[in-house]
Amino acid sequence: MRIGVIGTGRIGTIHANTLSRHRDVGSLILTDADPARAQELAHRLGETAAPGMDEIFRWGVDAVVITTATAAHAELIGRAARSGLPVFCEKPIALDLPGSLHAIAEVETAGTILQMGFQRRFDAGYKGAREAVRSGRLGRLHTVRATSSDQVPPPATYLSLSGGLYRDTLIHDFDILRWVTGHEVTEVYAAGSDAGPAMFREAGDVDTAAALLTLDDGTLATATATRLNGAGYDVRMELAGELDQIVVGLDDRTPIASTEPTGPPAASKPWTTFLERFGPSYEAELNAFVEVVRGERANPCDGREALQALRIAEACELSRREHRPVRLAELPGGAEPVLR
Repeated sequence: MRIGVIGTGRIGTIHANTLSRHRDVGSLILTDADPARAQELAHRLGETAAPGMDEIFRWGVDAVVITTATAAHAELIGRAARSGLPVFCEKPIALDLPGSLHAIAEVETAGTILQMGFQRRFDAGYKGAREAVRSGRLGRLHTVRATSSDQVPPPATYLSLSGGLYRDTLIHDFDILRWVTGHEVTEVYAAGSDAGPAMFREAGDVDTAAALLTLDDGTLATATATRLNGAGYDVRMELAGELDQIVVGLDDRTPIASTEPTGPPAASKPWTTFLERFGPSYEAELNAFVEVVRGERANPCDGREALQALRIAEACELSRREHRPVRLAELPGGAEPVLR
């Protein structure tokens, strides 16, 4: 199998490393907006660098992995679909709903594969939480609390391209909330703060956000995020039911300290980045993509699934701007996916 990787930044490099050593991947063609960066990575991995993305399609590949800036995702998904190629793409499909719907339509018209990169679905903790909820161990689920906190903010140049904190970071919490619980979000009420560094205000973004989400079975969920969590990278989900309560992401590297005299000690080596915390999950989702391309398993996260997470993010952004609850039914979204 020959795979084209478009984009060789941080996550593109991780994915290229995973695919380069995969037993079912014979070779890679790498390209990037910065040709020298793609060339350097290709030399290090013993793979081939292409001068531009056109060559990815002209030289012939069996599948494409898209890890470019978000603004280019939809166009590249469409181009791959028209070429009959399976695609793995980092989230989100696009920065808006019309762009996402158009890309999904191209994939569905072509009858090709689009797998989206929501790596938390492959994390052992989240998989355990899903099993606990679906088995009935918690009883009736009544409360979910999710948090995603970066230790340091991204560069200012990234903020204007990211789509904002809801679309860039909390979209992972929105996706995994649906996946773990098996229920849809029906209404959101969101707020954000830009009281931190000026670069967030200049980008029209917030550095800290919170959302109250109502699920279709009445379960209440909160999702919070910040770019400024100096203690470390902190991603957790707490699920409370009438019979039991569990937590994802609480281990000896969780960057949180107890003030109780008998509480656990602070982590001696807290998580620092998402690449470190979810390294095995990123590898697992690429392994799954290869299996999907080979026809050995079903797509674990298609475009319609990813669209639902973006719709929640869009609703939160609208709620933040207009200071009001927003029902998901207010937004366009196309056909509902089948929750797996």
